[in-house]
Amino acid sequence: MRILGIDPGLRSTGWGVLSINLGCLQHIANGAIRPNPRDSDADRLTMIYQSLSSVIADMQPDRAMIEEIFVAKSARSALRLGMARGVCVLACGAAQIKVSEISARAVKKAVVGTGTASKEQIQDMVTRLLQVNAFNADAADALAIAIAGSND
Repeated sequence: MRILGIDPGLRSTGWGVLSINLGCLQHIANGAIRPNPRDSDADRLTMIYQSLSSVIADMQPDRAMIEEIFVAKSARSALRLGMARGVCVLACGAAQIKVSEISARAVKKAVVGTGTASKEQIQDMVTRLLQVNAFNADAADALAIAIAGSND
């Protein structure tokens, strides 16, 4: 089974694909979609949708995990995060891939053992568990989301 983990964001949407075979995790691929910050929101969202759709077509995941929305610093940033998250869910839905949600706290607990883990601790555990360095912090978060989803 292949799991696609998604860490949505308008600036950078991380993604990571794992394979689970007989209880063993294997890294398949990871990356980040980084639209031009000077582009309009509509253009950035289109790029996220098209790029994630391409990842899905190439990687052929069986299911996807996406981080639940959290209360952001402001209503504006929460709304913009929600838009990025929405196009990620849409890309999965259009490919007929089931999407499950998981909280950031649950991801941290599943990967590091504590719900208050730092980004650095998550990156370190992802590297240890998968023997791979993620493309960036957002890709590491996406891989952590996929790892946490493998426990379902």
